Amino acid sequence: MAEAAAQFRKGLDQLALLPDSRERQRQELELRIGLAASLQAVKGQAAPETGDAYACARELWEQLGSPSEFLQVPYGQSRYHVNRGEFDLAQRLDKDLLRLSRQRNDLGGLVLGHTSLGVSLFYAGRHVVSRSHLEEAIAQYDPISHRSLTRQTGTRPNVQAQAVLGSVLFCLGYPDRALARSNAAIDEARRLAHPPSLAQSLANGAGCFRSSETTQSSASG
Repeated sequence: MAEAAAQFRKGLDQLALLPDSRERQRQELELRIGLAASLQAVKGQAAPETGDAYACARELWEQLGSPSEFLQVPYGQSRYHVNRGEFDLAQRLDKDLLRLSRQRNDLGGLVLGHTSLGVSLFYAGRHVVSRSHLEEAIAQYDPISHRSLTRQTGTRPNVQAQAVLGSVLFCLGYPDRALARSNAAIDEARRLAHPPSLAQSLANGAGCFRSSETTQSSASG
């Protein structure tokens, strides 16, 4: 990943030598998205370098008319702020994505916006509203028409929404429903044979199982 980040930076240096055009801006956006993704692994999701990369990508994305094939830009920027504990800012970005997607009737953007906002709200402790957005994301997700979202974000949005919903339901006092959602997310990720989604669903599921066992032990004691 460190080598990848270096190559993306070299590409950006070379691209800067070309005349400015819409095509050059689009190429730069692709390189900056790649740089941001690699910096997440090298520096961390909350690192200032990662945030700077997403900020530059966001500026280009908006200059190009906020194209739907690059929704990982607002999504990644929101994840950056969530990991820094800047929940209000993350939620504002998620709501902007939902607003834009509604204006365009972009169902894929709505799925990603609801998922991202549901996650942001979960970490902010707003579990009731988080549940609503996550359930909406699951209801609107279509595995065929929204398959490009996996390429953009690295995980299956429906798996992520179900996995986080399991944690939300546990916090709301529904351990049985939480485990059912968690198991559904894990089963779906395994069926799809998608390692990043499986890793995410297992991580969320571990919290549900551990918390559920603690609750059952307390009840039996």
